[in-house]
Amino acid sequence: MCTTCGCGTGEVKIDGEHAHHEHDHVHADGTTHSHDHDHAAGETHEHTHDHAHQHSHRYAPAHSHAPGLGTKRMVQIEQDILAKNNAYAAENRQRLAERGIFTLNLVSSPGSGKTTLLCKTIEMLKGRQRVAVIEGDQQTSQDAERIRATGAPAIQINTGKGCHLDAHMVGHAMGKLELPEDSLLMIENVGNLVCPAAFDLGEAHKVVILSVTEGEDKPIKYPDMFRAAKLMLMNKCDLLPHLTFSVPKAIEFARRVNPGIEVIEVSATSGQGMEDWLAWIARGAAGARSAQ
Repeated sequence: MCTTCGCGTGEVKIDGEHAHHEHDHVHADGTTHSHDHDHAAGETHEHTHDHAHQHSHRYAPAHSHAPGLGTKRMVQIEQDILAKNNAYAAENRQRLAERGIFTLNLVSSPGSGKTTLLCKTIEMLKGRQRVAVIEGDQQTSQDAERIRATGAPAIQINTGKGCHLDAHMVGHAMGKLELPEDSLLMIENVGNLVCPAAFDLGEAHKVVILSVTEGEDKPIKYPDMFRAAKLMLMNKCDLLPHLTFSVPKAIEFARRVNPGIEVIEVSATSGQGMEDWLAWIARGAAGARSAQ
């Protein structure tokens, strides 16, 4: 279980294959342990643990059961999980930096137009920048197939019941991609404005996509995500004439929680702002190359 949100990751699959994935168990006495599993489809495991007591239980991958744990103990468990994730993220970041690969973690709520924007970005970058994609969804490979149709290599991660990608999953996916030096790696996270804010994947920056159909108050409703992001892409701006959405208000709210956040207004449909977005990517990619 993710102690940040209470989700279980279920069976993690990378391009349809069951992933070797590490997860933590939390017991009622406060004891924790972590271990790796390779799971076949539908497989369950029975195991015993020797703590102050012994018990056996059946489980699906990545769960937690912690009745009676105090708040302080749960906070410590969450800190431990995030620290472990951050260690994997640091490894990913080093591997990427050594090859001059500029990596962005695209985050948003469901329905923001993230995949459409990503596909348009890839098409416009042809001949300018080599791109690879790690695609995160709870189920299906539809978005990865859309991305592959643009000609870019893409690896699908299905998180099962999990509501976010973590650095361990991304590290495995990176191993399946042939990432050329000086390329751009785009990670499309699971649609969620809560947990992805807390999980570093080894990216250079988080880019949050806010659709103008969602309401301008999203930044103050979900401040952690907008605080963690370097850039806010205000998407579907071609629809503004049909909405009561206030662009200045949305920017004001975003900068209330993150004074340094950059903002680009875009539309994958009309092309508005896309060259500004590509120029932003180009500056970051140049910086990644020069830092090798």
